[in-house]
Amino acid sequence: MRKRKLVLIGNGMAGVRCVEEILKIDGDAFDITIFGSEPYPNYNRILLSTVLQGDMSIDSITMNDWEWYRKNNIRLFVGETVINIDTEKRFVRTDKGRTVQYDKLIIATGSKPFILPIPGANKKGVTAFRDIKDCEMMMEYAKTYKKAAVIGGGLLGLEAARGLLNLGMEVDVIHIFDYLMERQLDPTASKLLQRELEKQGMNFLLKKETAEIFGDGRVEGVRFKDGTEIATDLVVMAVGIRPNVDLARESGIAVNRGIVVNDYLETSVPHIYAVGECAEHRGIVYGLVAPLYEQGKVLAEAVCGIKGRPYEGSVVSTQLKVSGVDLFSAGEFMDGEGTASIKVYDEFRGIYKKVVIRDGKIVGAVLFGDTSEGRKLLDMINKNENISNSFQLSFFQSTANSSNKSMVAAMADTDVVCGCNGVTKGTICKAIAEHGLKTVEEVRDCTNASRSCGGCKGLVAELLEYTLGEEFDKYAMKETICGCTTLSREEVIDEIKAKNLKYVKEVMNVLGWKNEEGCSKCRPALNYYLSMLYPSEYVDEAESRFVNERLHANIQADGTYSVVPRMYGGVTTAEQLRKIADVAEKYNVPMIKLTGGQRIDLLGVKKEDLPRIWAELDMPSGYAYAKALRTVKTCVGKQFCRFGTQDSTKLGIDMEKKFERLNTPHKVKMAVSACPRNCAESGIKDVGIVGVDGGWEIYVGGNGGTHLRAGDLLCTVRTEEEVIEMTGAFLQYYRESANYLERTSKWVERVGLEHIREVIFDQETRRQLLDRLEEALAATKDPWKEIVENKEMQEKLFTSLQVKVPVNR
Repeated sequence: MRKRKLVLIGNGMAGVRCVEEILKIDGDAFDITIFGSEPYPNYNRILLSTVLQGDMSIDSITMNDWEWYRKNNIRLFVGETVINIDTEKRFVRTDKGRTVQYDKLIIATGSKPFILPIPGANKKGVTAFRDIKDCEMMMEYAKTYKKAAVIGGGLLGLEAARGLLNLGMEVDVIHIFDYLMERQLDPTASKLLQRELEKQGMNFLLKKETAEIFGDGRVEGVRFKDGTEIATDLVVMAVGIRPNVDLARESGIAVNRGIVVNDYLETSVPHIYAVGECAEHRGIVYGLVAPLYEQGKVLAEAVCGIKGRPYEGSVVSTQLKVSGVDLFSAGEFMDGEGTASIKVYDEFRGIYKKVVIRDGKIVGAVLFGDTSEGRKLLDMINKNENISNSFQLSFFQSTANSSNKSMVAAMADTDVVCGCNGVTKGTICKAIAEHGLKTVEEVRDCTNASRSCGGCKGLVAELLEYTLGEEFDKYAMKETICGCTTLSREEVIDEIKAKNLKYVKEVMNVLGWKNEEGCSKCRPALNYYLSMLYPSEYVDEAESRFVNERLHANIQADGTYSVVPRMYGGVTTAEQLRKIADVAEKYNVPMIKLTGGQRIDLLGVKKEDLPRIWAELDMPSGYAYAKALRTVKTCVGKQFCRFGTQDSTKLGIDMEKKFERLNTPHKVKMAVSACPRNCAESGIKDVGIVGVDGGWEIYVGGNGGTHLRAGDLLCTVRTEEEVIEMTGAFLQYYRESANYLERTSKWVERVGLEHIREVIFDQETRRQLLDRLEEALAATKDPWKEIVENKEMQEKLFTSLQVKVPVNR
């Protein structure tokens, strides 16, 4: 029997969730093809703000990786846009000339960011905040520029502003209304939020209507209709979204504000459905994930020929954290005709709670600062529950003094825990009992609870504790490597040693990985742990590395690459500069830039040109792409500086030559300053050395990135040899005990400076660490030279590369 052909236009959260539901109903019913305009697998758009804020990497917000599509026999075409639907012959055509037949077609094209139609909106430095490309653009801008303006004081605008603050920029938030987040908050809650955000460094320009963005080619400022203006280098427009309906309209499908659908998500054309932000149901277009997932479940049944419960609309609710402030909003939260409200306002603790009632029933609520009653209130709204004789002010105080265990015990099985995915307490407890779930990650994978915004993770953990009892401490709080295994980093390493495992696939097979191919999180981690444990015999698995490390160059937003040759200590020669200039001219390198680490960066290099450029430069790789030592930044030192106390340049060069190419859990940056003036910024490096009279101070665990952290003074030594010895012991202990992708700043805070001192100050332990470090360094090779001398590697990597894992920087 021929499989029916299902085509999904749009690789976003709503469309792919619908496909997941279809696979649950009948995994063999359809031959599935998905088209996505972005060059990524399905990712969590809700968490883009956490990437901008530096809390997560791009690969960590992937919801369904490349392997998921392969395992489910789904053809995925990324970076490819459907431009035409032939509704009579039932096929779609893409911008790459591809045509695909369909029996059933789902349109999930989402929304487009609204860009204000004002003069200057097309200038360089103006961006929306909608996808990964926008996120990367802002992160790149923050490296050079310092002033940002966010137009829009809604949720997305405030998240963008918080991220830009974390990136070190000064931020003005421009809003046309007189208070923030007017779609989710009433004026009282909004003013409380504004006060908190101002403490964090945001500046608000309310009741301001933007008239023009000015500047000579690039953004220089924003002018308002009242004649005032501000200076800025970057403008982020977060003023709203519009359903992406162009394709549907051009194909003759009925469109209003969105693509018009009925209660089974059917459009006006047979066999074509729409779901998500592009769909309009009963005159409403939904922009939050929970209603879109509800639509997806109904649509999945309809596509599979099961016309069960129809979609009748959703009560919109939002539970979120804006810059560390907890908020909840649901239903009709503004006072209006025929409504009465119950309010609690604790100004001292910054807590505000409001419930709106009509005809004895709760119709809406706003919570600020304490959102613990949010899910219960939403349940009451959805059940249309009459609370005339039962709801008292004590409801707001009932959870404040009770334990988490009593809170979850008091919940009914029908109470919703995960609002985004509609998962109840009963569903979670049943899954824990029936499937032996032990961690939040296992609950997420089994039930989808906490899979979207992640706001309910704490409650899921409480349910695990409530259900597992004494077993909770043993299992639930354990941090596993990823969702493919229940094993922690320490357990995996112990098993590798005990069973003498030597290959990534071997580890996954022997240790019972749930996903036999692993994922983009565990494969690079296992590759690192094996190389750390067996430096002289382990053969690095390139396919388990992120794309930057596979190609030994950083991929850029436009698909080109950057080349950063090694310049020890930031020192170069006229001969090296001539080589760099000649190469840049010969290969038409569009940008040559000096980096913050005192190196020269050639940006915009084509992939196929990389080996030739490396050969002609004849310089070692600067490892600007790797989880390894990046650079050792130096000041000129006593040789030239009037205030220098030590030869910092020489020590910096010696350290860089000693530790170059050393693989580490995350990137490592070092600096050597010749005096306490600290021109090389030694105080905010992973390892920073400061010259003082008669010796050197060694600082560790510094971070100059989004989470600024001053380094801790590890020790003071007299000689350069001692500096290298103590640094080597510190690095090796970090290599052996840190989690993969854990920066030294996080590691030092986690394990404690005193513990690190106890380990590396012990002479015998230090000697053993240094012996293992020397073994690791002896096995390293310069990757550029290795590829230049290996034609087979050049052919494999630079002419027919197929990227299987996401980019990580």
